[in-house]
Amino acid sequence: MSDEVLSRYRQSIDNIDAALVHMLAERFKVTQAVGAYKAKHQLPAADPGREERQIARLRGLAKDADLDPEFSEKFLRFIIDEVIRHHEQARDK
Repeated sequence: MSDEVLSRYRQSIDNIDAALVHMLAERFKVTQAVGAYKAKHQLPAADPGREERQIARLRGLAKDADLDPEFSEKFLRFIIDEVIRHHEQARDK
């Protein structure tokens, strides 16, 4: 049995997921350029002060958007860890 309402919800979710993937891809393109810059100028791969400011900023945005700030922090920390890993790889080339 087909449920048209559920199908529309799922289509919206699929569209949002696609947008998230494209936005993450674009973000990683920029962070890869940052990693190359840091490697070229012998800057550290991680910037703990910047990371903490970003997490605080995103927690505030999450709260304003009615999204669990704990979830948003976990999500951002996952992304930050991956970015740092990429920066370390760029440095070690």
